[in-house]
This record gives sequence, structure tokens and C-alpha cells, in this order.
Amino acid sequence: MFEPEARPLADNSAICGFEDEEPPSSPQRHPVWENVPDAQWDDWRWQTQNSIRSVRQLRTLLRFSPAALEAIGRLEGDYKLAIPPYYFSLIDTENPADPIRLQAVPSPLEAENPSGYELDDPLEEAKDSPVPGLTHRYPDRVLLITTPNCSMYCRYCTRKRATLTRGGWEGVSADDERMIEYVRDHREIRDVIVSGGDPLTLPIGKLRFYLENLKAIDHVDVIRIGTRVPVTLPQRLYDPELIDLLSSAEKVYIQTHFNHPREITPEAARVCKSLLRAGMPINNHSVLLKGVNDDLGTMRSLLRGLLRIKVRPYYLFHCDPVTGAGHFRTSVWKGLEIMEGLRGHMSGIGIPTYVVDSPHGGGKIPLMPNYLVSMSDDAVILRNYEGMLIRYQAEDKPGTINPTATRGVSGLLQGDKTALIPEGNERMARRKPHVATTDCGGDTEVPTDGDGQRRIIPLSLLNSGSNGSGQAASNG
Repeated sequence: MFEPEARPLADNSAICGFEDEEPPSSPQRHPVWENVPDAQWDDWRWQTQNSIRSVRQLRTLLRFSPAALEAIGRLEGDYKLAIPPYYFSLIDTENPADPIRLQAVPSPLEAENPSGYELDDPLEEAKDSPVPGLTHRYPDRVLLITTPNCSMYCRYCTRKRATLTRGGWEGVSADDERMIEYVRDHREIRDVIVSGGDPLTLPIGKLRFYLENLKAIDHVDVIRIGTRVPVTLPQRLYDPELIDLLSSAEKVYIQTHFNHPREITPEAARVCKSLLRAGMPINNHSVLLKGVNDDLGTMRSLLRGLLRIKVRPYYLFHCDPVTGAGHFRTSVWKGLEIMEGLRGHMSGIGIPTYVVDSPHGGGKIPLMPNYLVSMSDDAVILRNYEGMLIRYQAEDKPGTINPTATRGVSGLLQGDKTALIPEGNERMARRKPHVATTDCGGDTEVPTDGDGQRRIIPLSLLNSGSNGSGQAASNG
């Protein structure tokens, strides 16, 4: 195991100066490992064996105040510590608030719980566990906890309680057999999430046990592998035997977990490409974390970086109220603020669903900004990302509302206008006049959609009361 000698802290600010790069970023290596041969650096076994696992090791690599060292030393028995050299090398060691550091390195804040609302099992998975290790919450899905081990222990992990288990995970146990038997006996189960810990830390033989048995169950359509290995230890997936095993199960989807654009490295991109080429779709779960990704610019960079490596953003989780993670939790309004800046502003395939995984085992509840502004028997008023309010008539039927003098959104419901457009709308300003044929013959320059037939209501008329029929609306 790596035991760095006491020495002056290395300045790796030069290798961390890649904030302006579009992910995937450049390969990184902390100076303490700069002389490690590439063959060793790329060996997942070397990475695992040399992972940082104690505060004593951390103090030689990062600066801490004496009080902080004492505080995080007391946390060692509460939650495991493991940081592979690869992932540690992504940290800017000169920045105590570095977003990679916050995810991996213990903080004295983990001992605080000002709200009193932190739980060891916030999702009550144990209460929805008909057999040990299996959670059956949704009608057609189950989750299997296959190992307590991870390549890197995230400081906000919902399942900290499980990672403290010691031993007994290497071989196939009676509990493993019972989990498979439960899935086999319950034909309503279509989707099995193989989780942990991280199932890609399992010995190949035990992982094969799960995959081959689940593949053989005809009513199981999907096997999801929940793993952070592509992010924290991509070298594990340099192994073609592991890729081949995952591919052989045929039903496998990869659920991975990038939280910050700096995690999207050439190494991570390489293994994602290997998984995709082997026929496995990749979805990403991110957790909204204070100081890590709780601003719009960082989130957009993360999501666009994921699209570049063909990883689909799937969920953005609000951080669970798990013991020791309160300092990571933002307001729900912060999550909605970020979502407001995504929909319409970037490709829809890059926008995750923002969810709260609710207490009492209530499951994932999606949250989004309000796009339904008002409604009547005849129409609804919808808001788009630009702030444009649009009257949408869902059914093909005569109107039922008696005309009444009114304005604004109420006027839209009356049908006096079809839209209210904010001043200075850039998209409307881009629309160019086109030559169209008039009803009386000859050409005239009127705004159209470009096909010479359908007229566009000019912005000035839309905002001043045209109802699209060529007459000014009576109500504003």
C-alpha cells in the first residue's frame, strides 16, 4: 500500500489548470506518482493497492489545520476512506474547496447535523427488503446490494451503512442465492439494478454468478449495473475480460455517476467508448452537491461533456439526508433554478430528470419548473424557456367561453391572442421578412415562415392585440 514519506507538499496547481478546457480534460497525474511507469499506472490492481486509505496518508498530500486533522481523524471509524491515485490526481491540492476533493476527502462538517434531520437509512431500503440485500420498492424493479466495497468512497453516499460491512463478499453466499431466487420467483420483476457498494469491484467469478443467473431469467428484461468505476477507477475497465463478461449478459445497461466536468477525462472517455462498442448503453446519475455542481455553468459543462462521450444524463438527484452529508445539501429551489437554465437552452437528450428520492421509501419524485401557467375548458396557457406565454388548444372543438373584456393571461384564455412575447426576444428578431403572394395577386413583403404560404403574425401585432385573423383583438 502507498505510504508517502513526510515531505513538503507538492504544488500541483500547474497540472490542475484546466478549468477552461471542454471535457474530456487532459490526463492528470499528481507529482508524487509522476515516476510510476505507465504500465503500473494503468493497472487497476496497482491503483487499488496504492489507494489512500488513512488520514495519516492524506496529511502528507493536502494541507489541513490541526483542528481539521483532529476532526477528520475521529471520522475514520465512521466511514471508509479510499481514493485511488488516479482520482486523487484530479484534485487541485491548493484549493480546499476543490469540487473533486469535496467528494473524496473527509471534512469536519461530516460530524455536524444542525437540522437533526440526518438518517443512516434515509430511503428505508432495509424496510423494503424481503430477503437480505434485496430492495423491492417499485412493482417491476428490485435492487441488489452485491458488495460493500467501492473503488472510492463518496462522502455523501446514501448507503454508508452498507460499506462498513467487513468481509464475506468475495464468494457466493446463501444470501446471494436467495436474492436470485427471489427474482426468479417474482415474474413481475422486469428490471434488476445490480448495486452495492460497486459491483465492478467484485471478483470476476462472483460478478459472473449474478450476470449469468439474471440473464437466464426470461422475465428479466434489463440488468442495470450501478457503478462509479468509469469515474473513479477507469483502469478496471481496461480489462477486456470484464468488458466481455458484461457484454455477454446481453441485457446490461450501465448506470454511472459523473458529478463534475473535470471527472470527464480521456481515461473515462476511453472506457465509456469500450462499453458502448460492446453494446451497453450508458446512463448517468448526478447528485446535486453544494460546492461541487450547484451552479448552472458547471452543470451545463458537465452535461455537454457527457454528451460528447455519448453518456446520457438520466437523473439529477437531490442529495439525500444521509448521516454526515448535510453540508452537501442545497435547497430544492437551487435545483429548480438549474433546471430552468437547462430546458430549451441545450439539447433535450442532455437534460436529466431532477428528482427527490423521498423518505419512507416513497421513491423518486420528479421536480421541474412550472410550465403550465393557467387553464380553461378550451385551452391551457403554457410558458416556454424564453418566458413566452402561449395559448394551446388541445382539443379540436368549438370554444365555450363567453367573450369578456380582459387582459394578459386571461385574454389568452379568451382566445383574443395566441401568445404574449417578452420584449427583446432574440428568436423573433432573427426572423426575416420573406416575399409572399397576396390574395389579390402580385408580391408583397410580409413575414412568413419561409414557405411562401403561412403568414407569421408580426411581433408588434402579437403584442398589441392581433388574433391571427387579420383583425385587431378587442381585448388586451
